[in-house]
Amino acid sequence: MTGTSPSSAVHPAALAALITHLHAVTNYGPGLILLTGRHGDGRTTLLRELAAQHDGPVLWSTAASWETHYPFGVIRQLFPGLATAADPGRVDAPAPDRTVARDQIEATAAATLGGATRSTSTTGPSDSVTSAEAAIPGTASDPEPDSEEMDATTTNLGNEPGPVEVAAAIARQIGARGTVLALVDDAQWADIASLQALSSTVRHHRGARLLIVAATVVADTNVAPDTVELLPRIATDTVRIGPLGTAEVGQLAARHGIALHPSMAERLCAHTGGLVRDVEQLLAEVPARVWAGFDPDLPAPATVRAKVRAALSDCTPAARRLIEATAVLGPGTPVHDAATLAGIDDDLLTVLDEAARTGLVRSGPQGLTEIGPAGPMPRAAVLADMGPAATAALRCRAAESTEDPVRRLRLLVAATPVPDAGLAERLDMLAGEQAAQGAWGTAASLLRDAGRLTADRLTREGRLTRAVDALIGAGDIFAAAALIPEVESLRETPLRNAVLGYLAMVRGRPAEAEMRLARAWDLVNAEREPDVAALICQRYVLHALCRCRPADLVDWADRSIALVGSGDPAAVEAAAIRGLGLIHGRADEARQSYAELSRQVRTGAQVQRIIMGRGWLELITDEFDDARADLESAVPTTYLGGSTRISLWARAWLARVQFLTGDWDDALNTVAEAAELVERTGIVLSAPLLHWTATAVHCLRGDWAAAQAALQHAATGPQDYEIMRVPSYLARAQWAEARADAAGVLRALHPMTQAWAVDGLDDPGQWPWADMYAHALITEGRYDEAETLLTRHEHHAAELGRPSAQARLQAVRGQLFGARGDLERARAAFAAALEQLEGMPLRYDRARVSLSYGQMLRRAGKRRDADAELSTARDLFATLGAHTYVIRCDRELKAGGVRAQRAGRTGDQLTPQEEAVATLVARGMPNREVAAELFITAKTVQYHLTRIYTKLGIRSRAELAALHGDI
Repeated sequence: MTGTSPSSAVHPAALAALITHLHAVTNYGPGLILLTGRHGDGRTTLLRELAAQHDGPVLWSTAASWETHYPFGVIRQLFPGLATAADPGRVDAPAPDRTVARDQIEATAAATLGGATRSTSTTGPSDSVTSAEAAIPGTASDPEPDSEEMDATTTNLGNEPGPVEVAAAIARQIGARGTVLALVDDAQWADIASLQALSSTVRHHRGARLLIVAATVVADTNVAPDTVELLPRIATDTVRIGPLGTAEVGQLAARHGIALHPSMAERLCAHTGGLVRDVEQLLAEVPARVWAGFDPDLPAPATVRAKVRAALSDCTPAARRLIEATAVLGPGTPVHDAATLAGIDDDLLTVLDEAARTGLVRSGPQGLTEIGPAGPMPRAAVLADMGPAATAALRCRAAESTEDPVRRLRLLVAATPVPDAGLAERLDMLAGEQAAQGAWGTAASLLRDAGRLTADRLTREGRLTRAVDALIGAGDIFAAAALIPEVESLRETPLRNAVLGYLAMVRGRPAEAEMRLARAWDLVNAEREPDVAALICQRYVLHALCRCRPADLVDWADRSIALVGSGDPAAVEAAAIRGLGLIHGRADEARQSYAELSRQVRTGAQVQRIIMGRGWLELITDEFDDARADLESAVPTTYLGGSTRISLWARAWLARVQFLTGDWDDALNTVAEAAELVERTGIVLSAPLLHWTATAVHCLRGDWAAAQAALQHAATGPQDYEIMRVPSYLARAQWAEARADAAGVLRALHPMTQAWAVDGLDDPGQWPWADMYAHALITEGRYDEAETLLTRHEHHAAELGRPSAQARLQAVRGQLFGARGDLERARAAFAAALEQLEGMPLRYDRARVSLSYGQMLRRAGKRRDADAELSTARDLFATLGAHTYVIRCDRELKAGGVRAQRAGRTGDQLTPQEEAVATLVARGMPNREVAAELFITAKTVQYHLTRIYTKLGIRSRAELAALHGDI
């Protein structure tokens, strides 16, 4: 095939689906695909792209509203003259001879398909037509028609052939030749006879290599109802065209030679509803300089403006006033407010009904109590038709009666064409209030408006700089980045450098952030501008967190608090992060600081930061249940305000909690949601941390393609932040370990053994790399290196108080003892590791320790003991879905050669609780029902099952049921 590739199409997914159907004709027979979408969605363009992809015959037709009752109108376009031998416009024309009509059908079909001769062979199981005579209904060889087909045979003019006859003739001419692609555009207006003929071709002539694509609109009340009802019934499948997404709008703009910034592409997508027609029209009509600006007011396309102008001209004065008032007030307006602004006192329902019929307004989700414009483009068209003076006057009147302070000021801004110092000051104050509540996006918009209305250059520049800072806080990094050239052109100030440093930070550029922040600190006068100095310190706190430098983090946090006091927003945020610097050796102090902060700050945007920081601390210190609760609470950004950046950190660490506790499906869902947010906002800092978790789950489950994709998303460079690089190293090590590639693990983690990876980076509670590295060293026979590494990290884990890390390191210590032949000390080390994990919800770690213990025992010749541990590991891995390690356990069990004797086993060795669990499981009850029966958790049931399997020497629920029956 030639032409447009699916990846470069306007609707790539829909085109790919249609191409799949086209390929399927050869093996599965003909089809009739219904292509549905809205007006202006690019259906015709998509049909052309499909035609360009097909290297065989392409037949095209376009239905029209005035031809809906013209029988075989579509067929005549596809096969000119095929359906009749007489002029359909002459009602007095003599009835054509059936033989003549049949000959003309086939001659025309042959000419349309390239002069092919008629084929009388059959190629499909239901294509039993072998002669021209058989095409006439009622002959002996014709299949018995159903009622619909009998009606179809008479849907003609006079004795003109009916749909079934036409279908048979088309099928014979198509025969076994190359696949024919028949396209019917605007199929909602197609005549019934043509659709019946096409449907009969597909249904009864399975040997015909034909794909029919009928493109139709949805949600249009003006179309022919019979056709709309018939089309879904005769379709063999449906392909739906959705609106364009932001990325697709950007690609479409690029095809028009316009490079749209992602934030502008998103704006255009929302403005047009993702409709191809409107996007293309605006790209052609709007001057190029507008697309390079920040947050412009986009107009409606000329065609939309013309339709709106015509609709308004047909309205009564009252309906027009209501439509204009609604356009000024915007979406979600109470009908009472719109009516008051429009000056409508009487007969409101009649006026509302008339306005709704124009299609320029629509009711809200709650029915008649709420009204709004039909969309951004109709609203823009109505405002443009009103003119600047009338619009400004109406906005000023609306502002007088609006209680919402943000809406009131926005209305006044839209009505103010010249600088206004008083209004700008009100906007600035309100922006500060909104920022304190976490409404960063609103704050950014207010500051931008304040800057536009400010005459003083220095004040205007300061407000623009703060608007960029608020955009970063809102998570709109693309929009903030689009303003970099404008901000860099401003006079250099400490605030300007601090904001640019903040932007570099969230974009994952440590060198630039360091340079910007250092310059800001050099310029600031802390005595004259303590608030700016405190803000710079707070940004240094974030920078130190990303560099994994806890001592620097605490130092800068203390400076920020000292400058402005503990109640200032910058100081509160610094204090919320300060606890993460205290984790490294001062965990109790960190807990106390978070407890005090939680008592002091109970509302506002800073609460999210405190909860996230506390959850991060709890994860590192093995308080997994508390960590899950806090991190889940820190994810939303809508309740009482919140930061997208903080939400992403919360999601990243929540995914780690879910992974460690065995909730892997939840972990993948968390990663997927956060990854979409990273893509949308441009906050890349947390991406490697997210994809580290995804890589681990996919590797352990044996989904190597997904693991490879996650690994690519986790990739970093040497100039990235440490908090990005370390999870990237760990993700690569997880990949290598899952593939039993010890050398690959050593390569992946080698950077962690260098001098820079100290202080916060060697905290095994946060970055569990040392046990993986030591395990790989032992596998490679490098025992002395493993000894040195283990000794250092065991002491460090004990000093920091990281029980789970101590357990992992103890297990590796046991492996080292076993490799050196010291079986007694090896057993003791593994026993200590298992005891350390007792009571922790770390199913993956428990399974890893049992696997390693079993491997050591088997190699030491203790095959029966090894069998028990390996069986435990296998069952734990199986419950997690870790198929990679289930297979590894099976290999170890097979190599051990032990098959525990089932006969004669009893349940005497089980505890009463284990016996109760065993009895219920043996009856076939799932874990959740067993848990409910015994008033315990499902995880506790699984824990007991693991011990039961080990004690009884079995590996599955089926074996337990069989053994229980014997007992």
